[in-house]
Amino acid sequence: MAATIQVENLEIVGRRGKGAELPIVRDVSFSVQRGEMLALIGESGSGKTTVALSLLGHIRKGCRIAGGMIRVAGYDVTALSPHECRSIRGRVISYVAQNAGSAFNPALSIMRQVVEPALVHRTLPRRDLEARAVSLFRALALPDPETIGERYPGELSGGQLQRLMAAMALMTDPEVVIFDEPTTALDVTTQIEVLSAFKAVFAERGITGVYVTHDLSVVAQIADHAVVLKDGAIREAGTVSKILFQPEDPYSQALLAAAEPRSRQADLAGQPEQRSLLDVRNLVVGYGQRTAAGLPEKVIVNHVSFSVPKGRMLGVIGESGCGKSTLARAISGLQPWAAGELLLNGEPLAGNVRERTPDQRRHLQLVAQNADSVLNPSKPIGQTLERVVRFYGGLRGAAATRRVNELLDMVRLSPSLASRLPSELSGGQKQRINFARALAADPQIVLCDEITAALDTVVAAAILDLMKELQRDLGLSFIFITHDLHALQSICDRVAVLYAGQAVEVGPAMALGKGVHHPYTRLLHDSVPLMEPGWLESTRIKRADEAMPATLLNSLSHDPELCCFLERCPDRVSGLCDRVPPPVRSVPEGPRVLCHLPASICSEFST
Repeated sequence: MAATIQVENLEIVGRRGKGAELPIVRDVSFSVQRGEMLALIGESGSGKTTVALSLLGHIRKGCRIAGGMIRVAGYDVTALSPHECRSIRGRVISYVAQNAGSAFNPALSIMRQVVEPALVHRTLPRRDLEARAVSLFRALALPDPETIGERYPGELSGGQLQRLMAAMALMTDPEVVIFDEPTTALDVTTQIEVLSAFKAVFAERGITGVYVTHDLSVVAQIADHAVVLKDGAIREAGTVSKILFQPEDPYSQALLAAAEPRSRQADLAGQPEQRSLLDVRNLVVGYGQRTAAGLPEKVIVNHVSFSVPKGRMLGVIGESGCGKSTLARAISGLQPWAAGELLLNGEPLAGNVRERTPDQRRHLQLVAQNADSVLNPSKPIGQTLERVVRFYGGLRGAAATRRVNELLDMVRLSPSLASRLPSELSGGQKQRINFARALAADPQIVLCDEITAALDTVVAAAILDLMKELQRDLGLSFIFITHDLHALQSICDRVAVLYAGQAVEVGPAMALGKGVHHPYTRLLHDSVPLMEPGWLESTRIKRADEAMPATLLNSLSHDPELCCFLERCPDRVSGLCDRVPPPVRSVPEGPRVLCHLPASICSEFST
């Protein structure tokens, strides 16, 4: 039987400006049988997205297919005209992008956008398409499938938008779907829901797919075969079991090694506790009218407290919508808070960054998730760094150039990059420049907001190693906001676990996964995908068994004073958890936990 996807000796070249053409993809060949999923894996710049997009007949500007053959569902894509390629996109082959949030028009309803591809191809009347959309919403386990189409993108979570994007891709019943890192930016609990929904729909509809990812644990759950790419060439190909458990190529082995979680226990042994550098005390952030209690109508961060000692790293983790980014904005002075206080070196910090002293602004710096959002695309890297050096240090001329070169050396980049534009750098290089901008201020504490979320395992590991080097060499403190539990455990000393805006647990990072924890912390730990086939199915079944029955869920009082995790908690105690607000308890040699944990293993904690 002929393969649904057949790629033979694919060659893709590209040219920058008027320079010579350079190879991007070299002699790539693979096939995918009907109903199978192929994973394309490799680090940034390996060519995996370029190969995936070529299956749709799409080649980036300045590039072209120089040789080889691509056949998809009986169509010779390399022989099709641009018009013919457009006619099969969305009908025969569909595409699900990494960032669903940027793919939806915020001004249009969900239903209008989901049915649009099918309307363009005139597959069915609008009424029939809307009925099909509702069926897909139900199959993808979306809430309120009959009415979710009436809502707008801004009213939905990242995981819901990602599943809605998949629904859009499936509206025309395509034979092939390309998934380009669709769960990279999702937290682990949401990722389980999205992957489970994807896999169920694949099986039901017999879809053939290509899944682009750098997450090897996801590969183990979703794919049948895998192709490992580096520098545009195939380094290894075979079944998922072979690639993940018996890799032969050194590069494949390096990818697996980078994906292994690492602990900081050895790094911290014997280090004395330092004085507190930053204190967050009962911080409340929200919006809307003030209530009688003086708090915002909508609370996003709810009485959060923690401290960051000098020279240490605190990790903040939680799922989408828990308040992590709002907390980061409040600490950095970009969003005012309604109650509580922040102290830097024992001195109060104003809620508005403009009202902070020059030293306070210098000592607390932010490294954003998306380096492209803070680097001027029209300015060379050197000019961007020099501007910060001039602003904070007053350096000009040769002195400023020397300082820029020092900063580039600190982040392990060559001074020759100073003349490059951001578009000429890789994702990992741009994130290092992002760090150099922060270091130019000579800070005491750096706030890192999801800085490794969009990076592959090899590049992300290098960024984490850089953070540890900066902590050791410069004595820097960090707040590392992430949804990656492995990354957190590899570099952080302590962790604050957020759920629904509350810090449900604060404690040592090395204790995660052992001892007594808040039920939500255990859920996070158990939701990190393992490199084991069948893990996804067994975890999904376990979650379904622990879920609260709908009859009991509807009878609960939604008292904001009660446990915020009550509806999802497998350990809830009827008559206690649904009636009495949870106390803050301290686990001996463990975390501080907001929970009705047994008194026999805890003591009451007072701030």
